[in-house]
Amino acid sequence: MPGTLAAMTDPAELARELAEAGVAGLTVVWADNNGIPRSRTVPIASLEATATRGVGATPLLAVFDTHDAITFAYEGLSTPSGDMRHVPVLERAVQLAGQPWLAWAPSRVVDADGEPWALDPRGALEEQVAAAAAAGLEVTAGFEIEFFAGLDDDELRPAHHGPAYSPHALLQIDELVADLLRDLESNGLRIGQIHAEYGLAQVELSLAPTDALSAADDQLLARQTIHAAARANGLRASFAPLITAAGVGQGWHLHTSVARDGRNQLADVLDSEGGSWIAGLLRELAAITAITAPSVPSQIRLRPGYFAGAYTFWGVENREATLRYVPGGELLGPGAANVELKACDASANPYLALAAVIAAGLAGIADGLVLPDPINEDPGGWTEAQRASAGVVELPTSLEEQEAALTAPSPVAGALGPERIGAFLAARRSDAEWAEDRELDEIVAAHLWRY
Repeated sequence: MPGTLAAMTDPAELARELAEAGVAGLTVVWADNNGIPRSRTVPIASLEATATRGVGATPLLAVFDTHDAITFAYEGLSTPSGDMRHVPVLERAVQLAGQPWLAWAPSRVVDADGEPWALDPRGALEEQVAAAAAAGLEVTAGFEIEFFAGLDDDELRPAHHGPAYSPHALLQIDELVADLLRDLESNGLRIGQIHAEYGLAQVELSLAPTDALSAADDQLLARQTIHAAARANGLRASFAPLITAAGVGQGWHLHTSVARDGRNQLADVLDSEGGSWIAGLLRELAAITAITAPSVPSQIRLRPGYFAGAYTFWGVENREATLRYVPGGELLGPGAANVELKACDASANPYLALAAVIAAGLAGIADGLVLPDPINEDPGGWTEAQRASAGVVELPTSLEEQEAALTAPSPVAGALGPERIGAFLAARRSDAEWAEDRELDEIVAAHLWRY
């Protein structure tokens, strides 16, 4: 029966169990600097060796752009020489429900001596989780995932026609929804709900909150699960930030909370560590969103009136706010309180995204930042003078603006380090150069099936 493997870490035992279940190979997966999953698949007979030595891949995957062009502009990866080893995280191994002949596991990246690679995205998140633990804090996170359900061809043909938020829409893709509910559970992914969203043939599901590393792993596994279920039903899923140039786009909203001694600090954001956590995110929003909304379509998506987050402000249950505070309330309880980052999408590497958010939040707590008053309107309808008076500015929506935010001294830059940022920005510059002389519709279409 496909499904999770009880956090099995013994390679020999895991290989035996998978082989007995008819699994032919283990797919070792990581996310690149465009948020695109990359992988190697090894035969099950090689699992023991792979668990020790990893599987080789070129370090140049860190400087692939969204369109699979390799840029040598980052001096640390300026030649075709070298090799890195991707070591599977066996405790996350799962036999895929939608592809039962394959198992899946995320990877850690090491060099030929087995030392952590300076550019490993998962390593960046592990460091921030450790920093939080050293401060006596635990971070909980979860992603909301929006995707376009289309017919399985290269055309933009929706698989459902709405109405938004209606069961009538899901009825049109009933078999896909049923497979998703079964396959996600079998793959160990808990969800809060699934529904027809506002955009064109859009479906949203929310992954259950968990620890930060598991949340990033879950996001990658959810992608694989959704793609496989769509294919099994003669459909195709796209997680691209924009499906059409004029549409609302698709976010992968990132929810976080922070606890001390088991108490959610976001239960009360007035004069509390929870308030300082949100204030830290608010202070570093420009650098954070350079990581969480990095692609050319991401930048276009960050428009007022599209529930995407376009300005630097926070609000209570304000869906135009880039930082939307969600109180626990009497019904859900204080443990459910969290803050949602709306300017985040599938072109973000989930490990880097969470590392950036945690670094900013921890710095806010360390600096004792005080959260300003919330804004529960849409500043997009204000005058420039009104926004300036409230300290509300636009988020960076160009490569130049995002690069300036990311290279300035900040907790985000410190957490990711110069090597990761150097390779990341090399990929961003290559993307920007590709898009420079192209029309908007061509840019959107070129990204549609990359995610």
